[in-house]
Amino acid sequence: MREWLVLALVGSLLLGGFFYLRVHRFYEVGIASWYGPGFQGKTTANGELYDMFAYTAAHKTLPFGTVVRVVDLETGRSVVVRINDRGPFIPGRIIDLSYAAAKELGIIARGTARVGLIILWMPKDGGDG
Repeated sequence: MREWLVLALVGSLLLGGFFYLRVHRFYEVGIASWYGPGFQGKTTANGELYDMFAYTAAHKTLPFGTVVRVVDLETGRSVVVRINDRGPFIPGRIIDLSYAAAKELGIIARGTARVGLIILWMPKDGGDG
């Protein structure tokens, strides 16, 4: 009886942890878009020159330097980007990817995709100063 109780307790903790991870996996879910040739070489919000072939992205609030995994919720494909710009400025969109990141994610032709964001690393100093 005691072994059964221990097994039930451990099982529920493991299962509960599994559901917690599945439900709370993403920092944010929404629409991703991309920007490219028209911005090449222009200054981003953090002062860098935009490079459409780098794995970078624009986000409204995440600190500059934050590293994020962007997961396409339809295909499961993902890409890792560094936040170096602000945007997107279209309602409902949560991240603007560089051309290279969008190409790896496979959304160039579609233009947008429903994605989830996973924060992999965030600067201790907030990244904006």
